Amino acid sequence: MDFLKRLYPIGIQTFEKIRNGNYLYIDKTEYVYRMAHSDSNYIFLSRPRRFGKSLLTSTLEAYFEGRRELFKGLALERLETEWTEYPVLHFDMSTAKHVDKERLESELNLKLIEYENVYGHGEGEENVNQRFQGIIRRAYEQTGHQVVVLIDEYDAPLLDVVHEEKNLPVLRNVMRNFYSPLKACDPYLRFVFLTGITKFSQLSIFSELNNIKNISMLPEYAAICGITEEEMATQMDEDLDILAGRLNVNREEVVKKLKAHYDGYHFTWPSPDIYNPFSLLNAFADGRLDSYWFGSGTPTYLIEMLNRFGVLPSKIGGNEVVAADFDAPTERMESITPLLYQSGYVTIKGYDEMFQIYTLDIPNAEVRIGLMRSLIPYYVTRDTQTTNTTVVNLARALVRGDMDGMLRLLQTFLSTVPYCDRTGYEGHYQQMLYIIFSLLGAYVDVEVRTPMGRVDMVMRTATTLYIVELKLNQSAEAAMQQIDLKNYPERFALCGQPVVKVGINFDMERHTLKDWMITR
Repeated sequence: MDFLKRLYPIGIQTFEKIRNGNYLYIDKTEYVYRMAHSDSNYIFLSRPRRFGKSLLTSTLEAYFEGRRELFKGLALERLETEWTEYPVLHFDMSTAKHVDKERLESELNLKLIEYENVYGHGEGEENVNQRFQGIIRRAYEQTGHQVVVLIDEYDAPLLDVVHEEKNLPVLRNVMRNFYSPLKACDPYLRFVFLTGITKFSQLSIFSELNNIKNISMLPEYAAICGITEEEMATQMDEDLDILAGRLNVNREEVVKKLKAHYDGYHFTWPSPDIYNPFSLLNAFADGRLDSYWFGSGTPTYLIEMLNRFGVLPSKIGGNEVVAADFDAPTERMESITPLLYQSGYVTIKGYDEMFQIYTLDIPNAEVRIGLMRSLIPYYVTRDTQTTNTTVVNLARALVRGDMDGMLRLLQTFLSTVPYCDRTGYEGHYQQMLYIIFSLLGAYVDVEVRTPMGRVDMVMRTATTLYIVELKLNQSAEAAMQQIDLKNYPERFALCGQPVVKVGINFDMERHTLKDWMITR
């Protein structure tokens, strides 16, 4: 394959453009056929942003329009025999973000005018629900075929105001009114598909459409969005070799790096490992690993909600919950868990079938490091540039095997940087160090645990495995005794590397490290 001719569909969400433009396309058309011929004609799919929901919606549009030529060589070409052409109404609600009531109504008006120009405008149809219902009925009467309605990012107008008691009900009522014809028009509808990030229980879609099927956590649709390990190994086989060459590593190593950075999503259990498609394709296109998905969206709202619910950085992942706790409607959530899960900041990592309880955790290094960088101003210092530079220097010392030098750098940094607003509880300083050590994961393997009876931090370089225990206002000896008491080194005896024990004591009055011990 000539790499110069390999095109990756970065930000391209139109199936026709990808197919006609000879872009890489990971074949998901078997899922399209499965949905179109399932027991329910009303389907809802939730996935995080930039996970391929819009491309999937566009693929459904091309399929129901009977555009057989676009599916040449894909699974759907072998599965479909009739290729009936249906009238398709495709509404992309992502254009209605950051709007007030008037602008939202104006946006909906423009979307309806587009289809009224095709199917006409009935007399007396004034409100958006009346006009939407009229379009569906006339499309059915004029074509002789039932209508397909595709609504992509149905919740986009509401996500920005979900925490606003004043604006949410206003915009929610506008959208409820717009979506209400979907139930009344059932005889005219062949298929209805909606995508979103979350579920708003008080929208008519979920409160009135009692026949809508939520496929978001069904095992048979686990890989409908995103890229599986098998898809990457087969449909991106040559791409892996090319990326390995650009990174100057072997194929095995490049797969390991991609897995650590972008893999780890599961939207049901059991589930294949799902890679973030946006980050993965960008990495192949650029020939380097970077924070693509996390960097493409501002998590300001997320940080606000973490503060509102009092969630500590170390408590963002590693939680056991029942499905109702994280698959809950956003506007009624009593914890931040539904927002974290539905937005893609935590994902399913395990499931206890007997007790029907899920383990949720941060999916991969990209998300963990992105989250921690966002939290620097709140727990470390507002001088994020200095923090990021310091982390690089800490990692350099660690890779050289100079743990003592690394801790001296950290001691100096913490004693000299301008602090964020201080909090009076001692756990704040544990969280500060948790963030800093998490950021080291961009350069060395880091598994950061909370100080709750488990080892606080495990760091692995190419030559050494470090076990780190932290104490506050005690002594480095007490930290080392904790390591020996729990016999942590025995757990890592089979890692194949020398194990170094590190006990650290933090001085809360001076806001930095006081003393430490390093033993081999």
